[in-house]
Amino acid sequence: MTSLMGQPHAEAVGYSFSQPTGAAVKEHSFYPYTDNGGSTLGVTGSDFAILAGDTRSVAGYNINSRYVPKVFKIGGVDETGDGAHILLSVVGYAADGQALKERLDAVVKMYKYQHGKPMSVTACAQRLSTILYQKRFFPYYVTAILAGLDSEGKGALYSYDPVGSYEREQCRAAGSAASLIMPFLDNQVNFKNQYIPGSGEGHALEPKKAEPLPRETVEQLVRDAFTSAVERHIEVGDGLQMMVITKSGIEDIYIPLKKD
Repeated sequence: MTSLMGQPHAEAVGYSFSQPTGAAVKEHSFYPYTDNGGSTLGVTGSDFAILAGDTRSVAGYNINSRYVPKVFKIGGVDETGDGAHILLSVVGYAADGQALKERLDAVVKMYKYQHGKPMSVTACAQRLSTILYQKRFFPYYVTAILAGLDSEGKGALYSYDPVGSYEREQCRAAGSAASLIMPFLDNQVNFKNQYIPGSGEGHALEPKKAEPLPRETVEQLVRDAFTSAVERHIEVGDGLQMMVITKSGIEDIYIPLKKD
């Protein structure tokens, strides 16, 4: 078949037909995310909240660093975080986690300068949700947990997905070993599948009601959770960073973990 000018279609002006070649087809793409491993968890009590995370940073089977914190103070007066009253943990893509932490920290500081009072943890929880939702088409590749004390002085914990959906909980685990740690917290903190002995027979046993645990018990549970996770997951280990927030301030605790 020829064109109106008497030339084959493949040679006609304005037509372009790619000719098959023997070269292999290559896909050129850019993936902006990576998972740097590690895990975090949070637990609240009647007058405190604890956020904790391991300090290992990985890329595949390679360890980038044995000390990369995943728990941060928000709203402090300087880089040390002195004077902060809110905690944030991030796990996933470390660069996005750092960017999210710096943005929320700036928002909380600006609120204090503009209003002359600290931002409440409830307001900060809503603001963090908005920040994440604004980036929903190119999300921060992290799972965030926010902690502080509410207006009644009780521990408050908020867990998020990458696009801003959040809820207040008594405990939450995130990151690589979340599937290992969360069942343990469900049983030991939320009292799932725990029953009152002698309250009935068979399936008629009365479930135990979840109550706030004392601080010493929660700290031991956090240590046990990470000690167990380190044995079962290669992306968790090296060190445990635990921050405890009370009305007296924030206490930073570091506990070594296995390095292999």
